[in-house]
Amino acid sequence: MKTLLTGGRVIDPSQNLDRVADVLIVDGRISKIGSGLKSKEKGKTDPDGVIIDLKNMIIVPGLIDMHTHLRDPGFEYKETVESGSAAASAGGFTAVACMANTDPCNDNRAVTEYIVRKAKNCGLVRVHPVGAISTGLKGAALAEFGDMKNAGAVALSDDGKPVMNSHLMRMALEYADSLNLPVIAHCEDTDLSAGGLMNEGLVSTELGMPGIPAIAEETMIARDILLAGYTDTAVHIAHVSTKGSVELIRNAKARGIRVTAETAPHYFTLSDESLREFDTHFKVNPPLRSPEDVRAVKEGLKDGTIDAIASDHAPHAVTEKALEFEYALSGMIGLETSLSLSLRLVEEGVLSLNQLIGKMSTNPARILRIPFGTLVPEATADVTVIDPSCTWKVDVKQFRSRSKNCPYDRWDMSGKAVMTMVAGEIKYNGLPDCRII
Repeated sequence: MKTLLTGGRVIDPSQNLDRVADVLIVDGRISKIGSGLKSKEKGKTDPDGVIIDLKNMIIVPGLIDMHTHLRDPGFEYKETVESGSAAASAGGFTAVACMANTDPCNDNRAVTEYIVRKAKNCGLVRVHPVGAISTGLKGAALAEFGDMKNAGAVALSDDGKPVMNSHLMRMALEYADSLNLPVIAHCEDTDLSAGGLMNEGLVSTELGMPGIPAIAEETMIARDILLAGYTDTAVHIAHVSTKGSVELIRNAKARGIRVTAETAPHYFTLSDESLREFDTHFKVNPPLRSPEDVRAVKEGLKDGTIDAIASDHAPHAVTEKALEFEYALSGMIGLETSLSLSLRLVEEGVLSLNQLIGKMSTNPARILRIPFGTLVPEATADVTVIDPSCTWKVDVKQFRSRSKNCPYDRWDMSGKAVMTMVAGEIKYNGLPDCRII
């Protein structure tokens, strides 16, 4: 089976490639990238092959969301592997890594196998399970890392809860390193964040709301950096939100410590000013920070301190959000808005398109140690096609996600994924029919 993507702007950070070219896909793999392949391949296309006109479109390695919550098993009323996969595909992602805080949590082979099996049956995107660091996410004893890896887990995290026990975290880093599994750290000192509802600062003071100080995040980032340095292991810091966190990670990298980091779109598009109306859709953990923190996160993305952008897609039911602010659950969905929000960084001059795709595809693949995020010849043809000129208005009622807790509803967006391909197969198609010959 042949598919020829013709006339698009091909951006692949893994090859430092950025030019108008054709991409030939044969039997689910990248065959060649070059100019004029349409004329060269004319008459040689398989009877079932197709040519797709992508003039004025951008062709990139399939986007990878390395931090999402699919809620399955146990919370299927919020999201399922199938609905989350559909949302991911429509958002331009060909792969997602799903966190372990399900019910039962993913701390054993059986749950990992369940997620892998459901994703395979669904067949929309690659779903990479993230196993728990501790049994039951209780932070008391290590889970069975080896069994989960053999079942398909690609990383380890107690995301949603921090590992407060420093000795346990040290053992986790050492054990995971021996298995070549990355550890994704949820950095929060719960003694410092206890009772807080939003960022501690000017806005929380004016609103009379108990705050979560930036040092609740920064203290644990500092600890995990020290542990990684002491054990000479790698640690990945999730959902970076503060200026101090960016500085700690920047300094650690300068010292040669094996630390990588991610942030989410809401930490560079929103601030705690959004909470003045007490809208629970803006309640997340870590919380939306100050405008100064937002600027620091952008600077961290620009200078490479922050390696990746992940959605931290956290679906909740209406009944869990339509409550008083104190009682509403934290989290927002993001799979279907992440790309468009991140493209704003290009418009603002924070990142080039090449850098952005690196942070949403090539770098997540490298951090997770999975063989994707590239369009080199013979690579698996996971491809995302982006229409940079597409303007659209967010309408959560049209989202594929089962939950609708999105603070960006009715926002005007620019730029959108219009096609995703996994192993050369079209999984989502928003192109007009005339584009496919």
